[in-house]
Amino acid sequence: MKFMILVKSNPGLERRLAEMSDADMKASMTEMEAFNDELRKAGVMKDCDGLRPSRDGKRVRFAGAQRSAVDGPFEGDLVAGYWIWELPNMADAVAWVKRCPNPMPEPSEIEIRPFWVMDAGG
Repeated sequence: MKFMILVKSNPGLERRLAEMSDADMKASMTEMEAFNDELRKAGVMKDCDGLRPSRDGKRVRFAGAQRSAVDGPFEGDLVAGYWIWELPNMADAVAWVKRCPNPMPEPSEIEIRPFWVMDAGG
């Protein structure tokens, strides 16, 4: 099964990350890179990346045929980064996430979402 693992954030966490010292940020990134290396060696990780803060993003709103672009920063739940993993089942994905270092400088969440399996034959 293929999974998208979403590292969750919010406006307060984005501010807190921006205030972290370079040394603290480097220590956090070093710990996360070691975890990423484990994922690669196990053949689990297919892709991963971190996202810039929501202030650098845009959202496109849909209302019928109308479209409008809205500049960040955004409120509410945000995505700070992602992994794409391939594993036999959800239980294995949960087990790997439980091994992950906390990606944020305070309590946080990581969401695990399986991909839809589309029938290639239509």
